[in-house]
Amino acid sequence: MTDRNERRTAPLVQLSGVSKRYGEGDLAVDALQAVDLEIQAAQLVVVLGPSGSGKTTLLNVIGGIEPASAGQVSVAGRDPGGLSESELTAFRRETVGFVFQFFNLVPTLTALENVQLVAELTDSDPLARSRDALAAMGLQDRMDHFPGALSGGQQQRVAIARALVKSPPLLLCDEPTGSLDLETSRQVLALLRQVVGQGRTVLVVTHNGAIARMADRVIRMGSGRVVANEAVASPMAAAQVEW
Repeated sequence: MTDRNERRTAPLVQLSGVSKRYGEGDLAVDALQAVDLEIQAAQLVVVLGPSGSGKTTLLNVIGGIEPASAGQVSVAGRDPGGLSESELTAFRRETVGFVFQFFNLVPTLTALENVQLVAELTDSDPLARSRDALAAMGLQDRMDHFPGALSGGQQQRVAIARALVKSPPLLLCDEPTGSLDLETSRQVLALLRQVVGQGRTVLVVTHNGAIARMADRVIRMGSGRVVANEAVASPMAAAQVEW
């Protein structure tokens, strides 16, 4: 159920009857089935589910990577599935940032250059904003290092800085701690909580149920459907998460 505080403002993300089908006929796979969902601004939302439950497809539909096959999608008041190619590019640039399990950094660019590559898609002073984004991730002494010279946690922090340098209201994270050890994962999760404290919404897709303990809201998926959608009364600090 939605609590009273969440009713005060329109949701940042709203899905109504959203389905996603791959293939046709006997080979068709329904990755999402009639999903209804609302996500409020300035929340840490964890989407849980086993492999094949539809959680990554959900992330892709919200982020405009894939269009829904049916239903209505609204992200910051726009339907990414109804945008032209140029409008969709602007939507991804202005509205969403992506963080992935395996970082997706360009190995031949330094940390600063990886962030600046995205910062240059926006208007003002990409170099200064790239430096600021990395400093906010505690990487002021690693800006000139190439990804291969950084630890996994440092690379993930570069990836988060790259996603945030555009100042998007929504950060979409697909298994952001999946390749990290517990202590490094805690550091990354603490940074994501910090991002929420800045007024952004963070959506984390994971199979790791322990991460749900620090969420504001937990969405559980199974067979392409939302099977539970619950607020967390007292989110745990990242430093307390165990697995």
